[in-house]
Amino acid sequence: MKTSDFDYHLPEDLIAQTPAEKREDSRMMVIDRQAGTIEHRLFTDLPSILTPKDLLVLNDTKVVPARYFSNDGKCEVFRVDALSPTRWKCLVRPGKKFKVGRTVEIGDATGTVQEILNESGERIIQFDREVDEAKHGHLALPPYITRPDEASDRDRYQTVFGKHEGAIAAPTAGLHFTDEMLSQFRHEFVTLHVGIGTFRPVSADDVSDHHMHSEVFHLSEQTAQAIRQAERTIAIGTTVVRVLETCAQSGPLAASGGETSIFIHPPYQFQAVDGLLTNFHLPKSTLLMLVSALATKELIMQAYEEAVKERYRFFSYGDCMLIL
Repeated sequence: MKTSDFDYHLPEDLIAQTPAEKREDSRMMVIDRQAGTIEHRLFTDLPSILTPKDLLVLNDTKVVPARYFSNDGKCEVFRVDALSPTRWKCLVRPGKKFKVGRTVEIGDATGTVQEILNESGERIIQFDREVDEAKHGHLALPPYITRPDEASDRDRYQTVFGKHEGAIAAPTAGLHFTDEMLSQFRHEFVTLHVGIGTFRPVSADDVSDHHMHSEVFHLSEQTAQAIRQAERTIAIGTTVVRVLETCAQSGPLAASGGETSIFIHPPYQFQAVDGLLTNFHLPKSTLLMLVSALATKELIMQAYEEAVKERYRFFSYGDCMLIL
């Protein structure tokens, strides 16, 4: 299967640059896999579509500020991983200036490049004190959002149930939920810290040649037991799918944690997930391949063509799709 099989035309003006006025204001495309039908609904219709026996599973990761700028504004440091409060693994710009021994000042903290990781171009930077995240940190909005981050993004690019800090990007399907909406469903949580790999495109021509990034996850016994007993499990977002399908590969679901680099693409037999609420994904992305594995590539590509025609709002701050 070729990466180009998952391409589609998307007018730039359909890429949502800001969230809807209210979290629950989005449109929702509903796909019935068995009937092969596509229906246009609203997210607020979700309680009338699902049943009280359905179990929703959500990702309770919390987004942390990952973008930092030097005091002179000439350099950008993107924290990929905090190895300790003062030792960071980073992407940097401009890369040519960040040689071993180079220093960068962010607020009162001075960081020194200690190592260059040749395979990825990332740098290990050691700071002499902790960087003030609240004062100098910026949310790493996805590159297709072309405006700078704003104060309002601190709230809206974060789910209302986010609890465990560690994600670079938001689990965006969860952004639609308010506390009131969530209270109407049986629900449990998993944790997967969304990493930098979520922004990286598939460069291989053949899907099977793509090397998937890894992300840290945790599945509690409480959630595993609820899923084992559920009549139908609805994953809220592709991150939840990755956790549950990773854990299901070794047998009946049980408490688990670690890193997953699972790459779900057609053909794939789902073992833990019965339905999925997700946002619309980038052309030729691993996430588009994942939803195509759930609902067939033909039906998903038809749905995306329909979404463009009906002028849905795309990506992180956009509308959503329910696959049942």
